[in-house]
Amino acid sequence: MTSEQPGPARPRVGRPAELDADRIVATAIALADREGLRAASLTKVAAALDVTPMSLYRHIGSKDGLTDLMADTAFGPPPVIGAAWRPALREWATGQRTVFARHPWLTQIPITGPPRGLNALAWMNAGLAALRETQLDWGAKIGAITVIGGYVRQAFVTDRHTAEQRGAEQRSEAQSLDVYQRDVSTLDLSRLPEIAALFADQAFAEVPPDEESAAGDFAFGLDLILDGVAAAVVTAEKPRS
Repeated sequence: MTSEQPGPARPRVGRPAELDADRIVATAIALADREGLRAASLTKVAAALDVTPMSLYRHIGSKDGLTDLMADTAFGPPPVIGAAWRPALREWATGQRTVFARHPWLTQIPITGPPRGLNALAWMNAGLAALRETQLDWGAKIGAITVIGGYVRQAFVTDRHTAEQRGAEQRSEAQSLDVYQRDVSTLDLSRLPEIAALFADQAFAEVPPDEESAAGDFAFGLDLILDGVAAAVVTAEKPRS
């Protein structure tokens, strides 16, 4: 008579992970990262969690509540930036651009007012802190970081849309600009002397690789804005007569 050797213990069926706001938000962010913001609907989030859509409301309140939590969580805390205002604001802006690259759907969320979430407030705090040692008043500081933040967002959206279009056409940026140069050059530009001169100089004929071009355009635009902030800083330092 042989005795049977005990086999491996069968895993017990555990209780499903408890539903909470953090788990809901993490699931919604994962869906949005893969398929865009529309994929993070309450119905699809509930399906991914194997719960009913109604069960989500107890934790996130509403669809808008979920979107707000997603945005604040996806942004995360701001980077640690230096003390000198100009390089600090450049790091602050570049940090936001990095977040948008990681979560492109963030730019699809309308801006309906000032920041409310703790991470969003932390980013605002970091931007204001960068200007702490200047003589700008609160209105000027808020105005400066609002303009910079708006530029970062719009520059990312524009670059992403053009990159998607090039992808659909299966062209590099250089190829797309070459087609653009040839198409516009066939038009009658006699009433547009600056445009005529621009295209006569083949200004779009040579461009750096796509990623370098996008980064260079972003840096150029950001420096223009920072030059404006610098002018405001100098003005604020002048004694009032």
